[in-house]
Amino acid sequence: MKKGLFALALGTFTLGMTEFIIEGIITDVAHNMNVSITEAGHLISIYALGVCAGAFSLILMHKYRPKKILMFLASIITIGAIIASVAPTYWLLLCARFIQGLPHGAYFGTATIVAVKMAKEGKGTKAVAMMCAGMPVANLVGVPIGTFLSHTFSWRVPFVSCILLGIMTMYMIHRWVPDVAALPNKGMKAQFHFLRSKAPWLIIAATFLGNGGILCWFSYISPLLQLEGGFSAASISLLMILAGGGMVVGNQVSALLADHFKPGRFTCYLQFLAAAALLLTFFLAPFGWISVALMFICCVCLFGIGSPEQFLIVKHAKGGEMLGGCCIQGAFNLGNAVGAFLGGIPVAMGLGYNFPALIGMPMALAGAICLLVFHKKYE
Repeated sequence: MKKGLFALALGTFTLGMTEFIIEGIITDVAHNMNVSITEAGHLISIYALGVCAGAFSLILMHKYRPKKILMFLASIITIGAIIASVAPTYWLLLCARFIQGLPHGAYFGTATIVAVKMAKEGKGTKAVAMMCAGMPVANLVGVPIGTFLSHTFSWRVPFVSCILLGIMTMYMIHRWVPDVAALPNKGMKAQFHFLRSKAPWLIIAATFLGNGGILCWFSYISPLLQLEGGFSAASISLLMILAGGGMVVGNQVSALLADHFKPGRFTCYLQFLAAAALLLTFFLAPFGWISVALMFICCVCLFGIGSPEQFLIVKHAKGGEMLGGCCIQGAFNLGNAVGAFLGGIPVAMGLGYNFPALIGMPMALAGAICLLVFHKKYE
């Protein structure tokens, strides 16, 4: 891996830690802040809101060189972690989580452009996948370590680690990321011209529906494995590491294969596979290890489709590449929120924790159809 790509991947690793660590320490935070688990859960939602709010800040920053934008965004990640690590009240911690979410979409949008410019001809998807690799690695390694530190010392320690990671990210971006030229500045309105084409809308819709369908099921994976699959609470941590391994495998599979096939077609295949796995999960959830195998497949698909979609939107967003990259992150997080909400409806009705997979299946299938139409018309 090139040093520049490693620096960009460290940034996505830091974002992965920042976003997902709260899920592992939510009980510790709730106890220390004297709030309910439900209230502590808002710390997850407010981060997603920050992602959506901050993603479109690139509309105002597009005239600057990408390296300077990345340095600025990494500094916001660090500032948010500093506030979170010392927050004396729940409300200040809530504000810190919003700040932490602000640079997420903008970072991915900018880093995607830099990664593509750094890549050799025909290796754009692989470069984007390497840049995105930090996110699944954070789920596999960073979050379990952060959870351990929280349980052993304090929930503030993982946020301190995010401060250190943010500082390291700024240093490595400064040292190793090439200072590529800013994108042509044709005015603010010109950034939206790419949305006149159907191609980017198909990619955005596929991201929203496909990821939303998988996350509809994944939001309730822990009770699914325990109450439907028969696994003990103590075994869930190990199973989550296996899920993180699936995410890493999916990212690497897309890095190796997406450029050999057309990215749209490759992503379409994975999305159809995810829809099939979700349907099988609904019927086979009581068979514990089969459900675990299907979980691994879905996690492979979840992170296998992300990098090609990020690459495709940049390719089909001429004049608005940064905005396009942000739209993908916005669609992903909106899909996450909508998927989790829809998956919770049958659970609230007492229908069982396998039903979110049934709700997510048509969403994932619709995402696959969007990608199929895109492949047939635009690749």
